[in-house]
Amino acid sequence: MSHWRRKVWRHWSSFHGASYSTRPSRINKSMLNDLRRIRPMIQRRIENRAKDYPIQEIVPVAKDILKARQNLLTNVTVLLKAFPVLRCKFCSEVFVGKEGHLIQTCRSYIRRGNNRLHEWVPGSIHDVLFPVESFHLHNMSQGVIRHQQRFDYDRVPAILELCCQAGAIHPEEILEYAKVHDNPQISDEDIRSIPTEDLKYVGANALTAWEKVRAGLKKLLLVYPSKVCKRCKEVHVGPSGHKARLCGVFKYESYQGTHYWEKAGVNDLVPEKVVWHRRPQDPVVLVNEGRNYYGHAPAVVSLCIHAGALVSNTRYACEMKPQGLSYPLSNYNSKS
Repeated sequence: MSHWRRKVWRHWSSFHGASYSTRPSRINKSMLNDLRRIRPMIQRRIENRAKDYPIQEIVPVAKDILKARQNLLTNVTVLLKAFPVLRCKFCSEVFVGKEGHLIQTCRSYIRRGNNRLHEWVPGSIHDVLFPVESFHLHNMSQGVIRHQQRFDYDRVPAILELCCQAGAIHPEEILEYAKVHDNPQISDEDIRSIPTEDLKYVGANALTAWEKVRAGLKKLLLVYPSKVCKRCKEVHVGPSGHKARLCGVFKYESYQGTHYWEKAGVNDLVPEKVVWHRRPQDPVVLVNEGRNYYGHAPAVVSLCIHAGALVSNTRYACEMKPQGLSYPLSNYNSKS
């Protein structure tokens, strides 16, 4: 409290016959003493709760997630060799196709402007399957990670950390598992040996694995707690978030300090990365004037559809507008 506020408060309290004191009251002291007494009991409850994990009935679900994730990474790597994926040089926009669209949605802080055209460069698998990492915990009953301890813990994919806590991976083998399985090596000769007609089966397998991973994560998140920052989308797999002050480390972000944790969902661990989806009735290059006609789809789903896979999920069909009208190019030519 500033000096002038104290002065005003003293005059107001003396006028109303109240006493002003900056010392903590007896009630606050008694509450602090009560918290000190029950702190060991809270710590024992946390340690005892960790003894119940991993739950044996959920271990097969975690193992199925690892198999589906490995299948997804392999199939997407194969599809990226056959179908090009582009990303914007200045923002996080991604497009599946040989030529990027002309929709003015680039809002990068580097260019200091809104609604500009994208500058397209070749993309990678991380642009389709966005990597989400978290701190690797040795056990669920360990203390909260402090800001000074942020370099003492390894960063691993959040899905692997969740499966590790579920009992599918040993805690000491998770780093080796990530190095071996997260980078599938597929040569160009292997791609040439695959007939063009069989690529649709590769896309169908990738789409099925994508749905299996998301369905399995939805089950695991009901049992194992995970947190996500409301502001910067930092993910922490564990009963409570860490205290590393990494929220708002960039100059253009307004938050400076600790994270604001809330319950994490499937989209926080496996982001969908929604992109503009080009349908068969759309022109070769999507124009800005027809943005209300075009549909959207997750980057993985759009890549699988380009390979010839059929989408059975109605939610994706509603976003893609498969039977919707396309923007007439005659209007675009007359304007240009």
